[in-house]
Amino acid sequence: MKADLKELPVETMDLQMGPSHPATHGTIKFDLKLEGEKVLECDVAVGFLHRGFAKMCEQATWTQVIPYTDRLNYVSPLINNVGYALAVEKLLGVETPPRCQFIRVIMSELSRITDHLTCCGMAASELGAITVGFYLVEARELLMRIIEAVTGARLTISYTRIGGVKHDLPEDFGEQVAKAFEKTRRLIADCERLLSRNRIFIDRMSGTGAISRELALSYGLTGPVLRSTGVSYDVRKAQPYLVYGQLDFEVPLGARGDNYDRFICRMLEIGQSMRIVEQALEKMPVGPVLLDDPRVVLPEKEKVYNSIEGLMHHFKIIMEGIHVPAGEVYLPVEGGNGELGFYIVSDGGGRPYRVRVRPPCFIAMSAFHEMIRGAMVADIIPTFGMINMIGGECDR
Repeated sequence: MKADLKELPVETMDLQMGPSHPATHGTIKFDLKLEGEKVLECDVAVGFLHRGFAKMCEQATWTQVIPYTDRLNYVSPLINNVGYALAVEKLLGVETPPRCQFIRVIMSELSRITDHLTCCGMAASELGAITVGFYLVEARELLMRIIEAVTGARLTISYTRIGGVKHDLPEDFGEQVAKAFEKTRRLIADCERLLSRNRIFIDRMSGTGAISRELALSYGLTGPVLRSTGVSYDVRKAQPYLVYGQLDFEVPLGARGDNYDRFICRMLEIGQSMRIVEQALEKMPVGPVLLDDPRVVLPEKEKVYNSIEGLMHHFKIIMEGIHVPAGEVYLPVEGGNGELGFYIVSDGGGRPYRVRVRPPCFIAMSAFHEMIRGAMVADIIPTFGMINMIGGECDR
């Protein structure tokens, strides 16, 4: 009987997973080559959205691009807004008021927390820990209500402006944040108790989707995926922007580069982001939240309605766009999934000549086949979940 088993032919099977699949959060397809349930090869196909972000930006004025950035990583849109605005401001050679910089940091970190809560909650839910999913989504909802109170929207917020932010924070903003953080910390503590001894969760996450430090660096990975291998690279520390250099926070690191380390890194980063927000609220100065520069900022509505100069000024910026000096610039910020970079070229007109985004999850998906090769089909789910691919950002 044993001899007969040895003589059985071994066949490989080609299987297409996606683009419509309950565990692939977006339009993405895996072309798998399997031997039984073992993954021999995995070819990742992205680009089903066909949005053409870069070309849309080149048809709009500099200010009209801001709503498009919301749709990149729509789980943390405020970071996209800030990254783009900083790149344009660097070309303009202007710096926003101190209060505006603190507000941008605060809103970016709130956005990062909602991103990590969504990623970890859904990843746990897909492995059967649906209670953890409910708890983390509840925590996310607390912060989304604050974001909505500030910006007027939940996801596509368009809050940042070139030269500042749309308006100041509400008067009771600090109290709202303190209450939300208190409950968020309790919910995270509950989730840690639910998962720290959960045999199924640990076995599904620990040791799966692992990538070495050297391989991660060679692929240009950033964010929690890179930091899970032990590489301490965070744009906020490596190239401080806004007021991050004035704030005290740590960069959580892993050691093995597997899904469990990525999960832990994201959960620890939530705590560090709350720490950043609390420090920023304490140190935030009073003052304006927009530049006093008529070349960049729209006039107040009172001037638009009551003076011909104000009306003409408003009309020219809206119709012609801000005139950004000719040149090119690349500016990175730390997004929810890693280094989010904006490369912008200006020909001196009111519209971008060229816009190119470095989307962190697109880079991470390029290494996905390395993480999953030799693993089981079931390991695709936690590995893909902890990369946290966002369709709007990944689509080319």
